[in-house]
Amino acid sequence: MLLSVLSAPSLAQTTPAAPANPRVAFETSAGRFVVEVEAAKAPITARNFLRYVDQKRLDGIVFYRTVKVQDRFGFVQFGVQNAPAKMLPPIKHEPTSQTGVIHVDGAISMPRLAPGSARGEFTISVGAQPSFDADPTKPGDNLGYAAFGRVVEGMGVVLKIFDAPTSPTKTLQGSFKGEVPLAPVKVLSVRRAAA
Repeated sequence: MLLSVLSAPSLAQTTPAAPANPRVAFETSAGRFVVEVEAAKAPITARNFLRYVDQKRLDGIVFYRTVKVQDRFGFVQFGVQNAPAKMLPPIKHEPTSQTGVIHVDGAISMPRLAPGSARGEFTISVGAQPSFDADPTKPGDNLGYAAFGRVVEGMGVVLKIFDAPTSPTKTLQGSFKGEVPLAPVKVLSVRRAAA
């Protein structure tokens, strides 16, 4: 009994470890990759993404856009493409200046039109993309995209998607000319994975 009394203060001083960031596995027609979601740093954006994952709204979508500025520099984009049955309401914008989650190589983020308009479209950076980060020194809408995680496994699969040929003439509803993949990579399933 004395031993348990002596050890009690040390137990009381131990703080529980913070929960690990959620990981999400993408199974695609090009292979598998895993992203780690910064749920504590970007809670609104992370929660939105995880709702799309948990409700299986990303199953069956495609990578519909590739912006290749140069070798290993640009981004790929995927999402629900405004399909009414798959869209959730827009969310409040979390700029990188608030979250500290920036657009490094492999960063996953939410593009948007005006701040607060992001829903179910996502980009993955190939190479660091600081131009997507918020920059309060610039005039106008300088809030950038909302980064909320990064690829931690399978970046080679993302590069395969990025390097796939695009059509020089094809568009999506009149947009993205020269950025639409000839054979879009399909997302078979997106599920939470073990950390």
